[in-house]
Amino acid sequence: MKLITEEIQQVKFITEKVGKEPRTFIEGVFLQGDICNRNGRMYPMQTLSREVKRYNEAFICKGRALGELGHPDGPTVNLDRVSHKIVSLEQKGCNFIGKAILLGTPMGKIAESLIKEGVCLGVSSRGVGSLQMTNEGHKVVGPDFMLATAADIVADPSAPDAFVQGIFEGKEWIYDSNKKVWVAESIKNIIEKDVRRKKLTEERKIQHFEKFISML
Repeated sequence: MKLITEEIQQVKFITEKVGKEPRTFIEGVFLQGDICNRNGRMYPMQTLSREVKRYNEAFICKGRALGELGHPDGPTVNLDRVSHKIVSLEQKGCNFIGKAILLGTPMGKIAESLIKEGVCLGVSSRGVGSLQMTNEGHKVVGPDFMLATAADIVADPSAPDAFVQGIFEGKEWIYDSNKKVWVAESIKNIIEKDVRRKKLTEERKIQHFEKFISML
């Protein structure tokens, strides 16, 4: 499955009083369904609604819906880079409106400082799933889509699409149920091809291993 990310520019950073202290929140459209977005992808509402329901039940309702500051290079959430907790994600028409609170973590404090200094930030959803090209020239996200996080905080949300795709869609990912981690799949396919062609020499094994390490 591919790592799929979508950037949203029109989000608000707001300050609300929580207890005795003012806290900073992110609020806006986190996900959109049934439209071809600027990355040339379309999420069927049936798929997106089902996955958001699962994400709400498994993560948001249990206080486990976390996001990072910056662009991670895989589908898992890295706790050392967590900056915020997503507290709600609700459907309104074809949009899913989200809200997240900045945490007192090192990355959360950096994000808050950037916002206060006037830096333009956006959010990026992250998930894994298959993509199918249509006759109209856009890609439809498959029913196997799984949402990893509804929002990471990213800089320069108007960056060229090719840059985003180059970073995030160059690898295939599979879930190793024994190790409970996502791993790059493309190297696995290459090795299997070498085995079928009887070209898996010791030198090739070393090359594959080095490439695999560089992809993690």
